Amino acid sequence: MSKPLIGVSTYLESARWGVWDLPAALLPVGYPRLVQRAGGLATMLPPDEDPASAAAVVSRLDALVISGGPDVEPVRYGAEPDARTGPPARERDAWELALIEAALTSGLPVLGICRGQQLLNVALGGTLRQHLDGHAGPPGVFDHHEVKPVPGSLLGRVLPEPLSVPTFHHQSVDRLGSGLVASAHATDDGTVEAVELPGADGFVLGVQWHPEAGDDVRVMRALVEAAEE
Repeated sequence: MSKPLIGVSTYLESARWGVWDLPAALLPVGYPRLVQRAGGLATMLPPDEDPASAAAVVSRLDALVISGGPDVEPVRYGAEPDARTGPPARERDAWELALIEAALTSGLPVLGICRGQQLLNVALGGTLRQHLDGHAGPPGVFDHHEVKPVPGSLLGRVLPEPLSVPTFHHQSVDRLGSGLVASAHATDDGTVEAVELPGADGFVLGVQWHPEAGDDVRVMRALVEAAEE
């Protein structure tokens, strides 16, 4: 059996390498390596200037991962920006929301990671809490805290016990999007740490933490297994 093809959305940033300083579509290597360790083939999905291309891209994939990154622009969920909200990444927002919509429409398995969970929530009409403390380490350093999966949920079946996870975020789910349910919470403050779409035609899950920054492959392996069905 051939390995399933897992598309992972990318950052769009200025980057320097060798003598070059140019705009770049890039992705921390933890993402493709986690896909590979979980038994999938990883491919990068850089933002397309035409978000209408998302359906054609999704049609060639076996599953979709929306990666972490900058804050979602508050206009996407009808809010004014908080002073602590980061600058918008409009091209990424448009592209990744289009990927999510196409994946949900086609029944493609979806995993949102950190920003990806937040975008999944926004795509389904939910809102975000624009700032909270205690969920990130110093700049460029992941913190760790415990999350408790909800028993009986999709995530609870994949991760049946509380666990410590790598985390770096200052925003989180506020009002849940249509059909979504919370499937994990932070043990210390109750922050929504995972969401899922029960009854969806396939696997739809978002986690607020960064599995690509740790050694636990179970969430990604569950996505790969769903892609194989």
